[in-house]
Amino acid sequence: QVQLVESGGGLAQPGGSLRLSCAVSGLTFDDYHISWFRQFPGKDREGVSCMDRADGTTYYGDSVKGRFTISRDNAKKTVYLQMNSLKPEDTAVYYCAASITIATLIPLDYNYWGQGTQVTVSS
Repeated sequence: QVQLVESGGGLAQPGGSLRLSCAVSGLTFDDYHISWFRQFPGKDREGVSCMDRADGTTYYGDSVKGRFTISRDNAKKTVYLQMNSLKPEDTAVYYCAASITIATLIPLDYNYWGQGTQVTVSS
């Protein structure tokens, strides 16, 4: 059974930081690109960050460039999203997702999804 479990969400103040984790099980971790998405109320999911599993190339959505960093620990089968300089507009449910084919910021390219973790940025 494939599982992607996000953790690390919560409440942060503007300008603060959070680190999200995505623990993966039930698939061959090294074969998959694991990426982060977020969803605002009433909106479609949007790509936040992805990392190519083969060469480590990273991609970021324009709104998070320079503030968020994706990383991957193959030994722990976990992908992280370090979020710095958080803004109220980062408030969303954050999801990790796995794709065996390609590392993109397009939700339709992903085969498996976690349940999401809420991030709220507010003073």
